[in-house]
Amino acid sequence: MNATTTIDEQKLQAFMNQAVGDMGAAANAALILLGDQLGLYKAMHGAGPLTPGALAGKTGTHERYVREWLSAQAASGYVTYNAADGSFTLPAEQGLALAVEDSPCFIPGAYQIMRSLMMDEPKIREAFKSGAGVGWHEHSQCLFTGTERFFRPNYAANLISAWIPALDGVQAKLERGARVADVGCGHGASTILMAQAFPRSHFWGFDYHEPSIVCARAAAGKAGVGDRVTFETAASKEYPGAGYDLVTFFDCLHDMGDPVGAAEHVRSTLAPEGSWMIVEPFANDKLEDNLTPVGRVFYAASTMICTPASLAQEVGLGLGAQAGEGRLRGVVTKAGFTRFRRAAETPFNLILEARA
Repeated sequence: MNATTTIDEQKLQAFMNQAVGDMGAAANAALILLGDQLGLYKAMHGAGPLTPGALAGKTGTHERYVREWLSAQAASGYVTYNAADGSFTLPAEQGLALAVEDSPCFIPGAYQIMRSLMMDEPKIREAFKSGAGVGWHEHSQCLFTGTERFFRPNYAANLISAWIPALDGVQAKLERGARVADVGCGHGASTILMAQAFPRSHFWGFDYHEPSIVCARAAAGKAGVGDRVTFETAASKEYPGAGYDLVTFFDCLHDMGDPVGAAEHVRSTLAPEGSWMIVEPFANDKLEDNLTPVGRVFYAASTMICTPASLAQEVGLGLGAQAGEGRLRGVVTKAGFTRFRRAAETPFNLILEARA
C-alpha cells in the first residue's frame, strides 16, 4: 500500500459487509443445486412447517444433512424458521421461484449455469492469457441443461402472449400457417412453445451443437409436436431453407463470432416481408447504465460464456451479453436490413424486429 494512501474505515467496512454477503450467496449456490436435485424445495412447497426429520422422510434423505441445509437456507432468507418447534417453512413466494417448474420466475436452472462457470473457470483463465476463445460446445454439460431450464420459464411467460403479438403482422401469419426458422434453438424450448401455440405453422430449429439437437428432438416428441417441428444441426450462417416468414434468434446473436454474416444469411432466407425477431439480454447502450444487479449477472455470464464463445469463431466480434440496442442495430443494418425497431422489452430482454 502506498504510504500516502488514506483508508476510509467506513467505506472499507461497507465493502467487507458486501463481500461477506457475496460469499454467502456464492456458497449457497451449491445448496440451491442440492435443494433442486434432491427435491427438497418441491417437498416443502405447500407443505407448511416441516421439521428436518419430516423433510428427510419425504425426500429419502438423511436428517442430519437436511437439518444443516435448512439452517443455511434460513440464514439466507430462503426458508423461515420457527424456534418454538424447530420447524422450517418454504414461503409461497420462494416456492414459486424454487419449486414450480412452469413458474415464470423459476430460477434453479440459473444455478446449473453457475455450476458450469466454476467448473470451466480453468479454461477461461487460460483464454484470458492466450486470447483464444472457448466454444459453447467446450463447456460442461450442466450449462446446456441449465440454460434450457432457466430461459424456458421466461419464454413461456412472454413469447406467445406478448412478444409475437408485438411484431408487425406476424401472429396472423402464424395462425394462418407460416414457415419459421428458430436459429440457435438449443434444446428447443422456444421452438416447441411456438409449435404448440400455432398448429398450422411448421417450425425448423437449428443449432450447431449436435447434442442439443438430439435433446430438442426428444423434447418435441414428448410435447406431441414432432409432426410440425424439424430439428437439424446447422450453423447460423449455413442453416438451410428459404422463404421463411419468421426467423427467430433467442439470446444467441451476441454469442456469434460473425453476427453480421449471420444477419446476412437471415436476410437471404426470409420471404418477402418476412420478419426477424431478435431476443437479446436487456442492456442499455452505455456501460455506466448497466451497472445494476441484472447487469452484474449478465456481465459475469458474458465474461465466462458469451464473449469466449464469440472469440472461438471466425471474425470473433465479441459483442458480449450487454451489447445494447445501438450496437445490435449496427450489426443488423450493416447486413442490409432497412427496418429495425424495439418491439417489446422486459427487465431481462430486448425484443427487436428487423425487416429487409
